[in-house]
Amino acid sequence: MEKVKSFTHVYGYIICIVSVVVFLTCVTSLVNAVINKTDPLQSYFDSQNLATFEVYKLEQMKSFSKKDNEPGRELPNDQTLRKIYEDTKKAKIDRMVFDSNKTIIVSSTLIVISIILFWTHWNIARKNIIKKEE
Repeated sequence: MEKVKSFTHVYGYIICIVSVVVFLTCVTSLVNAVINKTDPLQSYFDSQNLATFEVYKLEQMKSFSKKDNEPGRELPNDQTLRKIYEDTKKAKIDRMVFDSNKTIIVSSTLIVISIILFWTHWNIARKNIIKKEE
């Protein structure tokens, strides 16, 4: 009987430690997701700089000048290029907002679960200590 109580006690503390680690990890992910959501264009490194249309156009001009050996290929006009830029920018923002929302939901759920697991197992371990002392 003593081994069962000791096992329950150790098990409770192990679950508490795991819950704390999960909690801290998820809080970090949650904070990163919230920060990324505030500025999706700057949230991660991308080879395509979408800060302004002028920068995007300059990058496109450079990429076209590197491929001079392809006949008949030329840079689209500003109106077409701006449409491509806006669509690319919107797609990147949408992707980052979705990823941030997903991370916020998953991390928040895991935080709640880890709090519940910690609280219940901490109480079980504490009750076993009180029973053991009596």
